[in-house]
Amino acid sequence: MASVAMVVNGKSITREVEGRTLLVDFLRDDLRLTGTHVGCDTSQCGACVVHVNGQSVKACAMFAIEADGAEVATIEGQANKDGSLNVIQQAFQDHHGLQCGFCTPGMVMTAAALLKENPKPTEAEVRSYLEGNICRCTGYHNIVKAIMAASGQDVTAIAAE
Repeated sequence: MASVAMVVNGKSITREVEGRTLLVDFLRDDLRLTGTHVGCDTSQCGACVVHVNGQSVKACAMFAIEADGAEVATIEGQANKDGSLNVIQQAFQDHHGLQCGFCTPGMVMTAAALLKENPKPTEAEVRSYLEGNICRCTGYHNIVKAIMAASGQDVTAIAAE
């Protein structure tokens, strides 16, 4: 067992973990932050995207011990201080950017990273950035629309599919 300390969603935590514990399992099992999903166990689907020191990572491809000393942000930390949905979450709701909801936490976290890097992405840039995330329900159209709306762009001309 090894000691791991990090700041998760603004809260300092210290726990003992086995060296082989994946960050996704640590978040879900040890910290009970179950919004980070395990979809494929092979780093293909993006359902487990979190931010580590401001960078998007797939938590199923990182050991918890690798996050020792890091700042980790999960979907649970994305809401506004008053508990209301943040602009990205609200855009996903407003533009039907979710269906079953399984991929949504990873999509929201990926969208947050994109909008931090590129505050006004084009549709092509959004689609390219989402290549590491799989949604089996929506066909991505409304997810892309939601992300563009969250960036403050007018999406009224984008036809519904």
